[in-house]
Amino acid sequence: LSLPLPACPGCAPPLSRPLGRVMLSRSRCLARALGRSLAALQQGGCSHQRHSLSGFVCKKPAYSNSTTLQEHGTSLVRVQFFQTTTACKQDVLTVKTPAFAESVTEGDVRWEKAVGDAVQEDEVVCEIETDKTSVQVPAPAAGIIEALLVPDGGKVEGGTPLFTLRKTGAAPSKAKPVESAASAAPKPELPLPPPPPREPIPTAMPPVPPVPAQPMDTKPVSVVKPASVPVDTVPVKGSRSEHRVKMNRMRQRIAQRLKEAQNTCAMLTTFNEVDMSNIQEMRARHKDAFLKKHNLKLGFMSAFVKAAAFALQEQPIVNAVIDDATKEIVYRDYIDISVAVATPRGLVVPVLRNVETMNFADIERAINELGEKARKNELAIEDMDGGTFTISNGGVFGSLFGTPIINPPQSAILGMHGIFDRPVAIAGKADVRPMMYVALTYDHRLIDGREAVLFLRKIKSAVEDPRILLLDL
Repeated sequence: LSLPLPACPGCAPPLSRPLGRVMLSRSRCLARALGRSLAALQQGGCSHQRHSLSGFVCKKPAYSNSTTLQEHGTSLVRVQFFQTTTACKQDVLTVKTPAFAESVTEGDVRWEKAVGDAVQEDEVVCEIETDKTSVQVPAPAAGIIEALLVPDGGKVEGGTPLFTLRKTGAAPSKAKPVESAASAAPKPELPLPPPPPREPIPTAMPPVPPVPAQPMDTKPVSVVKPASVPVDTVPVKGSRSEHRVKMNRMRQRIAQRLKEAQNTCAMLTTFNEVDMSNIQEMRARHKDAFLKKHNLKLGFMSAFVKAAAFALQEQPIVNAVIDDATKEIVYRDYIDISVAVATPRGLVVPVLRNVETMNFADIERAINELGEKARKNELAIEDMDGGTFTISNGGVFGSLFGTPIINPPQSAILGMHGIFDRPVAIAGKADVRPMMYVALTYDHRLIDGREAVLFLRKIKSAVEDPRILLLDL
């Protein structure tokens, strides 16, 4: 394809009219080709438009394989090809805040990476602390972080842009400097400088310094004062200092919910004690077979969870809740038990769904999975949403006695404590048994004392004699 091009002013005469008619059709072909390419670039929305089109120069073609023809004093350039180099917007990703659950509206951003950091696919870039848990935001692809769109600690909602990421494979590769032949060639070794001449060995003794005529001014050791030490480097014992740390969003929400529970519920606590002899004997006898079959350790938590579900079916009022907006009592036909788990970030309560349909192995498996996710900070909002009853086990920390606080919007909570050997009266005789205190805190606006006491006694009976669960007594 040939196209006559007018030279720059002062370089060559302008194109003559007859020659323009001859080359008109070919120039239209080139114009259509260039127009399609430029239109494709504009539609792609490229961010870095670096176009190099060969042939469009004054006297010399842009590419070495293009040729120049002379006709009537006019330079003709034969265009062999043209190139375009682009970096499209699809190579730069904008990562947005994931959607929250219905009960969560916003969260605080805590950045793990900075601008310019290289990240791999699925590597955590930031965490969003919500009222219930921390949501991790991973990188959708390997690349380099170009910009952080939200400051550290800023509030975001679902769908808010967080950061921009340039894919590594799409980023323009930096050309490695090629060493020239001169630099690659071995450098000639320079001659070593001659060693310095050695000084002659002295043969005479050095002169003795003269003794001063006046005696030296001497001071006793007690008079000499030690050098002063800077005050900042001397540790002061018993110093009274303090520092402040901002409460994270989860701790603020925990404090708010606990205070709301105190202000809303008429909380009352009833106590009882459980003889753990039978459940310990059952665990010692069957734990190896249980581990071999289910690949799970048999603990005491599954016994209390199953006993609580059994008692909730007999006392459905404990599984209900008051709707303060409509002044109605909401009865739940399902049993979802929240299990309190302590983490470095605070207390979380993942939920076991439909516990009434579970056996001991199902409960132990669900507790292990949720506990592992809590320790790794991988709990989702859905794992903690809902719940009709809560069990808090302070016994793992050695608690002897305590009164738990209701987890709204629930109406009761069971507190477990440590197992300690105590003397108890058995058939008129003192006997040492492994005993545990249990506490039930309930909303007295909804649950009367009779239902609360019977509910706790049912849990006591089912734990002390698990055959009650089998016989449905």
